[in-house]
Amino acid sequence: MESARIRQLLNLLVWALLLLKTEASYVPITYVRNAVAKGAVCLDGSPPAYHFDKGYGTGINSWLVAFEGGGWCNNVTTCLSRKTYRLGSSTKMAKQIGFSGILSNRRLFNPDFYNWNRIKVRYCDGSSFTGDVAAVNPETKLYYRGARIFAAVMEDLLAKGMKNAQNAIISGCSAGGLTSVLHCDRFRAVLPTGARVKCLSDAGYFINAKDVMGEQHIEQYFSQVVATHGSATNLPQSCTSRLSPKLCFFPQYLVSHITTPIFFVNAAYDSWQIKNILAPGVADPQGHWHSCKLDINNCSPDQLDLMQGFRTEFLRALTVLGNSSSKGMFIDSCYTHCQTEMQETWLRSDSPMLAKTTIAKAVADWFYERRPFHQIDCPYPCNPTCHNRLVDPPQDHPEKNVTTKGTTSDASARKPDFLKLANKAQWIELVSTERGIGGLLLTLVILVIL
Repeated sequence: MESARIRQLLNLLVWALLLLKTEASYVPITYVRNAVAKGAVCLDGSPPAYHFDKGYGTGINSWLVAFEGGGWCNNVTTCLSRKTYRLGSSTKMAKQIGFSGILSNRRLFNPDFYNWNRIKVRYCDGSSFTGDVAAVNPETKLYYRGARIFAAVMEDLLAKGMKNAQNAIISGCSAGGLTSVLHCDRFRAVLPTGARVKCLSDAGYFINAKDVMGEQHIEQYFSQVVATHGSATNLPQSCTSRLSPKLCFFPQYLVSHITTPIFFVNAAYDSWQIKNILAPGVADPQGHWHSCKLDINNCSPDQLDLMQGFRTEFLRALTVLGNSSSKGMFIDSCYTHCQTEMQETWLRSDSPMLAKTTIAKAVADWFYERRPFHQIDCPYPCNPTCHNRLVDPPQDHPEKNVTTKGTTSDASARKPDFLKLANKAQWIELVSTERGIGGLLLTLVILVIL
């Protein structure tokens, strides 16, 4: 019996290492230590950080800068809680992380961007890199300096060769996807005039919709984020000159004024938005939506009707993009959140498709102007290529949700139900991305026990 278990463990180890070898590479962390003197620091005062996999060959002068996601903090209490882990302190960040999907260095899995300079900027400010409050409270010692971090990272990358960029993309997932929207034109402004520069937002098109109780929960929440971080002066002026700054945190109110080409990858039934905009905990005190939010297959007919209504609102919010070829979109009907940095959804044999096209090909064709892409999926459950993941991607599960008492619901504090994951690959991907090789070995041990 024991020898059989050992053989099983060894088989899993070989299988897992092959998986990681083909689908992900590990990239060490870089701290921008000279940013501290400029006040460009994380919530706890530690230096900002990123992971940099250098380009080569034909990609030597092409740059992909991806911003990490992870929600926002909307007040002193929620921002203080972030100081204890990686979303508020670079001292808590993993020393290396896996690159996959659009960040992969393998041509097979990322044919159009594999040899670019690929950067993952870590998220530790809680404001989608928009905050800048000069004063620091001596009691909380919180630094709201997201906008300074953005500027310091750009300066550092320009000095490392990005000033010679011929091609460049700013991207991100969730709160990072919102970053790529809010900073799209600013990113274009720091790069050479003749470069091809575009923006890519993955799961960052958050809409201003009422929750199931008819309340404007998300609008109030974003208003608190903007006020706490002093974000108003760093949001696009084309929006703040017309509207309240709290509304300028929603892409629908500003994308029509973005002049740099931009592409949106989003699920019409974005799982984070369903959980936190349509049915946040404050609007569902009895937990009637709990099972539905975990798995769309558990939703009642009435809940599905409300989700179909949310999709209608989402598509209405997208109409401001118009039909310009410079503004592309891949809007599928999957129940998921973030798709460009996950290999299974970016480019694999079973990846989601629209018009017989994967996300990877749609984005690349649009970027290189081989053809425009402007596709919206039919309603759920019509698309058989959807994965409908039961857990959010590892980089984004510590999102925050304010309750009626002003406390937070932190998904990172709730352990994912690993037994419900679709396959062992997701299990390994989730843990090893967060905990490196140590996490991988722990995963394998638990898999054997299970």
